[in-house]
Amino acid sequence: MADGSLGRIAALIRQDGRLMLRDPAPLVVRTVMPLLIMGFMQPLFRTALRADDVQGANGSEQAVPGMAVMFLFFLVTVVGFAMFREHGWNTWDRLRAGPSRPFELVAGRIVVPLAVAVLQLAVVFGAGGLLFGLRVRGSYLALVAVGVPLALCVVMFGMALVSLCRTVSQFAVYANLAALLFAGLGGSLTPQSALPDWARALAPGVPSYWAMRGFNTIVIDGGGVAAVLLPIGVLCAFTAALTAVTLLFFRIDHRKISWS
Repeated sequence: MADGSLGRIAALIRQDGRLMLRDPAPLVVRTVMPLLIMGFMQPLFRTALRADDVQGANGSEQAVPGMAVMFLFFLVTVVGFAMFREHGWNTWDRLRAGPSRPFELVAGRIVVPLAVAVLQLAVVFGAGGLLFGLRVRGSYLALVAVGVPLALCVVMFGMALVSLCRTVSQFAVYANLAALLFAGLGGSLTPQSALPDWARALAPGVPSYWAMRGFNTIVIDGGGVAAVLLPIGVLCAFTAALTAVTLLFFRIDHRKISWS
């Protein structure tokens, strides 16, 4: 039984992987765009960080993690479109008729986007170091410890939206609005110290705030894994809550409306 379940999940993963490799352009754009924006934002962030008495700051300390977090949440659309695609292609009924259970359908759909999210973070941070002079003062292991739960949180946010939205248009609107809201409140667009008072009060309610808090602790303050346990724990809590929403509202017999 377990082998059969793993086999069905693996088949879904292979299918998603083939489709993503067939048209990688959207993923390439989501990786290149933050690098382009960093070039424009770095001087502004340099001024803001030096105003906060961050010694030797060149702006990349805010630009790289900020753009990495912001554009990672735009990856939510990739998660959703993979699910709505099945309805648009009229292949969802075939999946329903097969032996796959709802849990297997969800599990099979999160692995490829999760791998892409982790790879996107790695590329953006790596390119930030090479192109913009980012110097990580803390532990690289701590970067991974924050980045992986952040990536999983993004993927499960996408699955939760899929379970709640009936049409792909609804999903796209909510996903993009959330990405922009999370970027603003979380400190991706400006250092958290520069946020207005009302935004500072709301900021801890979004996962991007805790991701930026963790990355800032590592990049600027030189922290290690022990220093970012709180952000890691909160990101895991967000992921658990989004997983619960997905499992509660996801129904295999729900009809979704795609563009095609």
